[in-house]
Amino acid sequence: MRLKAYLICTGLLSCLLLSVASSFGQDAKLQGGKKGGAPVLMEWKIGDTTRKALVYLPPGAKTNSTPVIFAFHGHGGTMSNMYTTRRFDLLWPEAIFICPQGLNTPGSLVDQEGRFPGWQKGPGVLDDRDLKFFDAMLEYLIKHYKVDQSRVYCTGHSNGGGFTYLLWATRGPKFAAVAPTAAVAGKLLGALKPKPVLHLLGENDELVKATWQWSTCKALLNLNGCNIDSGKTFAPNAKIYSSASGNPVVIYQHAGGHNYPREANKVIVDFFKLN
Repeated sequence: MRLKAYLICTGLLSCLLLSVASSFGQDAKLQGGKKGGAPVLMEWKIGDTTRKALVYLPPGAKTNSTPVIFAFHGHGGTMSNMYTTRRFDLLWPEAIFICPQGLNTPGSLVDQEGRFPGWQKGPGVLDDRDLKFFDAMLEYLIKHYKVDQSRVYCTGHSNGGGFTYLLWATRGPKFAAVAPTAAVAGKLLGALKPKPVLHLLGENDELVKATWQWSTCKALLNLNGCNIDSGKTFAPNAKIYSSASGNPVVIYQHAGGHNYPREANKVIVDFFKLN
């Protein structure tokens, strides 16, 4: 099933191209590699709505203590595209890797009509449909698999990164670490408690401005008790800042725009494994 491209023009951008893939497209790319595995499609009934996610389950998930990584796509994205571009199952095959599918949602910077899928922006928005979805997914995994509840992680890009911040603000104790990308915390900053965090930004991001994201990063460094002058190389383009509270911050700044660099996958997994 071929990709469908939607061109959305905004006042902030001359144009933003969102590639929207079918949830069941890219079948060849969804086949497992030597160390990974093909994902399964899981469904949950949330109120009157059926919610879906692609889930990689390690062979020993029912018997071995198993970490969990949630990965939330950006506005206009799909669970299948998130799975094929992250492939955390290849980098950490012992972890459950789950990519949920959003619902059509009005965007803040693009798609204000809500024609494309995304995630709620704040607590109480859209009757907390996506927070309820997260709760149901995690509850199911804990009930049916041997989840290590001290090693649950979350990442997300753009609108999915904003939702990652929302999960941190409202479900913080459930996560060992988070890694929002191309997003800002905004009004959620006051609700965040110290936690290991990796924030990825493009220095030429024209949608979620790099200056906005740096404001979030500085607030995170302050929140976690980090010295902004103490950064050390964690990976190419990424610096780690030690924390007086034991909650390190990694800031990953690449030369691109709103895009997500594939080489960031290993950096995020390495960061999660540390925490």
